[in-house]
This record gives sequence, structure tokens and C-alpha cells, in this order.
Amino acid sequence: MTIRPALRIHPADDVLIARRQLVSGERLEDFGLAVQGLIPPGHKIALRALPKGSPVRRYNQVIGIATQDIAAGQHVHSHNLAFAEFARDAEVGADARPVQPAAQPATFMGIVRADGGVATRNYIGILTSVNCSATVARAIADRFRRDIHPEALADFPNVDGVVALTHGMGCATDSEGEALQVLRRTLGGYARHANFAAVLVVGLGCETNQIQGLLDQEQLAEGPRLVAFNIQGSGGTARSVAHGVEAVRALLPAANAGQRQPVPAKHLIVGLQCGGSDGYSGISANPALGAAVDLLVAHGGTAILSETPEIYGGEHLLLRRAVSEPVAAKLRARLAWWEDYCARHHAQMDNNPSAGNKAGGLTTILEKSLGAIAKSGTTPLVDVYEYAQPVKARGFVYMDTPGYDPVSATGQVAGGANLICFTTGRGSAYGCAPSPSLKLSTNTALWERQRDDIDINCGGVVDGTADIATLGAEIFTLMLDTASGRPSKSEIHGYGQNEFVPWALGAVM
Repeated sequence: MTIRPALRIHPADDVLIARRQLVSGERLEDFGLAVQGLIPPGHKIALRALPKGSPVRRYNQVIGIATQDIAAGQHVHSHNLAFAEFARDAEVGADARPVQPAAQPATFMGIVRADGGVATRNYIGILTSVNCSATVARAIADRFRRDIHPEALADFPNVDGVVALTHGMGCATDSEGEALQVLRRTLGGYARHANFAAVLVVGLGCETNQIQGLLDQEQLAEGPRLVAFNIQGSGGTARSVAHGVEAVRALLPAANAGQRQPVPAKHLIVGLQCGGSDGYSGISANPALGAAVDLLVAHGGTAILSETPEIYGGEHLLLRRAVSEPVAAKLRARLAWWEDYCARHHAQMDNNPSAGNKAGGLTTILEKSLGAIAKSGTTPLVDVYEYAQPVKARGFVYMDTPGYDPVSATGQVAGGANLICFTTGRGSAYGCAPSPSLKLSTNTALWERQRDDIDINCGGVVDGTADIATLGAEIFTLMLDTASGRPSKSEIHGYGQNEFVPWALGAVM
């Protein structure tokens, strides 16, 4: 099959996207155009002459302003295209169309908890109040690693594992400040997470983030599902490890009793992520994931879009999908918070894309944001949450997080996400215990190079061998299969513990 060398996303676009390496003099017959200079795969080619100062459109949206005259057929990138502010049509609710519920709701094999929550995995978790207890927490978890101590969980086949989720915070911070509140909210979300049959919380004893303070803020209490202790009170490292091991052993029989059963897809809460994006992200994997999200919402499930610095410049598309002015106001408030946050730290919201993004063909944050938002599909935006807040609404929602993937996904899981879908164009090897993470490649070359880490290839959209709707249906089916227990590639490789990264806010004292 012959693959056309370039594609145009929208008839009103000013640029084409190279499907492969293009060389100077090559004719793009479909567009009556000759290439001028080398154009890497995924990069932009001027479809027409673009005078200096003129807006440049992709996805039928402005992605920047030409900083010099650009001739038809030339490479359009950071040397001649830049970010610029301009008016956007952000009419609230203009695109908030009603969702048509699925005639026959889909199901997956989930684990129903006593409180009504539904799990996609069945772990015992070990959380730490402070970095000082991280070594003890990991030592406890290591005693139950199947690759080192296969006998430890031999009698508990329904338990997926024992994982220690440690972090670098918990002390030297304002005891009444936002940073500690957000950390506690994150830990509380994990302690309540349906994918944990039970949780140990391990502290040092003298830290700012006192365990009792964490329990009080998050309205948690010790009991059959939650055991808490500190190193100083347990007599030091060795005794604390022994105490923790015995605590886990006592929790295993009840955890092992968890059985999978058919449950409606409305219990699936999917966090949407993209990392290592490229020029194909907004063409293939992101819109394909968006099509899957539309199916998920039609079946009653929930999808969480995040990464506020990576929707910047494209937020008008979300405001147009907001179901009400109060929902839109929440999103505008989070963007205003970020502008203030960046000003305090002498940073800029348009400091994206990253070096890898640019190498893959993305030039401005506007271009990156427009492609990133495609992950969210087309259904109405029903609510907006702050970082790690519990997600209660069903449908498409937004959670405010940084763009850094581990921090962003940590907030989503704290909010209740029991599955993560992660698109990548440059390549990623990410996992997210206790929730499985599916990775979607934007191009076939990445799939062939890194298929040990990628769960589904969306490059067929670029190659012309697949369409968005068919891929969306495949991704939705893979979501249900993974939620039912099918291991993701990252789970096979053992990813997940190191990727727990709560958002570090505020000063370290």
C-alpha cells in the first residue's frame, strides 16, 4: 500500500503534516506543492505562502503567528512560528450536546468493595506520612515480592501484590499550609482507593505530617482496612519492618477473599494522560482515545482530563463544552491560579513544548494543547476538580494537575481513577500502581521500536490503514479487558511503585 507523503487535518488549515521524511524538491501532487528543504516525520509544511505576522492554523485553530515570511512548501517550526495571544470563541456551553446512552451497557469483571466502590485491581498498599519512613515501607513490601519471595503470597492468588508508595515530602513545611493539605488529600485518596483491599500507613513519629492529622483531615480511622504506626513508637527500623510484615500477613486473608464479578462500565474511572507527545499525537492516538472516551461516557463511565499547562491556549474548547457557567467558572479559576503560580515562580505558562515534543514536530503550547484536548472526546464537561479531590460526577470531568505525567496521574488516581490511558509519540515506559496504565502509540515506528511498553498502536491512522472510530472501539474494549484483570505492559514489567509522585507545593523550610 502506498502511503501519501503528507496529510491535511482540516480543509481550513495552513499546514500539512509529513507522514515520513520529505526531501527538498519532492512533489506533493495531492496539494500541488513542492517541498523546500528537509521536513522530518510529524513536522509541518506550509500549504500556502504565510506572510510575517499572519496567524497559522492547524485543526482549524490558530497555533501561532509567523515570525517571518514563509513560502509554500517550507518547514514550519520554531524558527518561523511563535506563540501569541489572541481572542478565542469561548461561548460557555455552545458545544455541550446531550449524551446518547448506550442501548446495552457494557460490563467488566470488577471487585465490589463493602463501601460500594469497584476495583480493577486488588492490592495491599503501604503509604508513608514522610520521606523518613520510606525505607521501612519498601522493606515491608519487598518481603511480599513474588519475584524474590514467591512463597509469601502463594496462598493468596487473588491478591495482585503488596506495593509501597513513598514520596519525598511530609516535613519541613507549613503545618497549616496548602502544601500539607494537598499531600494529605493525595494520601487520603489512595488510602480510600478501591484498588487497595487494605492499607498500612507508616510514619517516623516526629514529622509535620502527623498520621493522626492525616486521618483527621481525610476523615479516616484505623480499622480492618487501615493500620497505622510509626518507627519511633515501634522501636526502630528492624522492629518496624517486622511489625509491618505481620500486619500485612494479618490483612492478606480478607484481601484474598475479593472475587471478580460482572459490573457495569459506569464503575470505570479513566485518567487521561499524554507524555512524550509528537506531531502525530493530535491526529492519531489522542482523537482515538477521545472516541473511546465518548463510548465510555455513553456507557455511564467517567473520564478525567488533566495537565492544566497542557490545555493552556485551548481552554476555550473545554469552556464551550461546559454544562453550566459554574463549571466554566471553576475551570477559569484554575487557569487564573496557574497564572499567579507561574508569576510567583518567575515562570511562564507558554514554556512548553519540551525538547522531545519539538523534535517530534510540536512548535507551540497552542498546538500541543489542541492535540492534548482531543483525548477528551466530544461529550459535555460536567465538573472541574482540584488536584486529588474525590471525583464524584459521572461523565467527562477535568482535574487540575501539572503537566508532569507522574504528578498528574498521581492526582487522578487519588481522585479515584481505577485505570489510566496514556498516549505517547516519543515513547514512554510508565506505570501507575494501584491502577493499571495502558499506553497508546501515535505512530507505527514507535510501536515497532518499543512494543514491549506499548499496549495498542494508533499509528494506522497516520499510515492510512485505520480510522478513529474503529480504533476508539478497540481502545474501549481494551479498557474493559484490562479492568477485568488483563495485565498491561507496564504491569508485566513491574512499573508502578516509583511513579507515585504527589504534587510538591509550597516552600521547604
